[in-house]
Amino acid sequence: MSQRISWIAVIAALSIPAAVAQTGSNAVGLREAIRNGSTSFRVRYRLEHVDQGGFDEQALASTALGRWSWNSAEDNALSFGLEADYILVAGIEDFNSTTNGKTRFPVVADPEGGDLNQAFLKYVGEGVTVTAGRQRINLGNQRFVGGVAFRQNEQTYDGLRVQLSRGSALLDYTYVNNVNRIFGPGDGLQPGDWFGDSHFLRGSMQPAPGQEIAAFAYLLDLSNDNGPPNSNATYGASYRGAFDVVAVDATYAKQSDWADNPMTYDASHFSVQGAFQVGRGTLTAGYDVLGSDDGRTAFRTPTATLHRYQGWTDKFLIAPPDGVRDAWFSVSGNIGGARLTGVYHDFSADAGSMSYGSELGFDLTYTLPNRVGLEFKIARYDTDGFATDTTKAWFIVSYGL
Repeated sequence: MSQRISWIAVIAALSIPAAVAQTGSNAVGLREAIRNGSTSFRVRYRLEHVDQGGFDEQALASTALGRWSWNSAEDNALSFGLEADYILVAGIEDFNSTTNGKTRFPVVADPEGGDLNQAFLKYVGEGVTVTAGRQRINLGNQRFVGGVAFRQNEQTYDGLRVQLSRGSALLDYTYVNNVNRIFGPGDGLQPGDWFGDSHFLRGSMQPAPGQEIAAFAYLLDLSNDNGPPNSNATYGASYRGAFDVVAVDATYAKQSDWADNPMTYDASHFSVQGAFQVGRGTLTAGYDVLGSDDGRTAFRTPTATLHRYQGWTDKFLIAPPDGVRDAWFSVSGNIGGARLTGVYHDFSADAGSMSYGSELGFDLTYTLPNRVGLEFKIARYDTDGFATDTTKAWFIVSYGL
């Protein structure tokens, strides 16, 4: 388990058995809520291979995720849930998990161990939802706040979340005092937790069917380990719209230092993409920029689902000081019962004219009728002076019930 669990998660976890211990009609209702609760279990096996320049050894990681989830039925608008993960090495451990000390291998950030993934109390009323405790939070397209579900140990948040809705308008605010990172449950080359006092605020509305306009403010105050350099204040707006044959997604944001960040900087982010239906396939083209403050430091998104952006080889999890521009396109379509996607990225600096290189990736997914999912994924990054040539490949089998 995590070396430190925030007070919000503790209160939520302890409140569940305390509530059950009540006497009278309330206790009867809670017992019924527990009796009528739902349980699910998920298993995901992954074999990941990394061939990275600068390492004599290639990484091969055989890991498995077991996830147990339980949610109570609702009692007087109240419900609660628990979720636990365990990640184990299933045979081959020729990789640097960030905690196992095998630094002669490239990093595959799937540390072994168990963690309390969620423990929350939830109230759902007319136009209001309040969730307290450890919880999963994915905001918008997860460009700034997400769960990094691709990795075996998902990122979750300890906090208090309030969602207010009226018609198509939604106001979503969360206070977070702990980020449970993918590198946990313990600390290694990276801290397993980021403690602090952070605020996520997002407001959205739908002016027409299939259209969404949103504004947001994300204030990250991260106090321990490498948290301060990642503390920032981000303000921005986004638009998402679906039309007959095209879907558009655009975001603009400004970022500056916040809290105890030792740097003083201002940087911007801009992204736009369009997805076009071509026959039975989809062609998507996009341009994503993490801007630079004159080459001193760049726009950062430390709580994002980063694997979804700027290439699957994860060469730009932290943007270099000159920033990064990513011009990309993808083609996807169905082949029989499988889904095939091909993606190409061209990377360059935001400050200056340096080319960083390119990446080509392919992803093939197939779901069997018995709830078994299969996936094969491969990506190759070719450097043009930044970082090193890297090839990553994954074979994934998942099952849920």
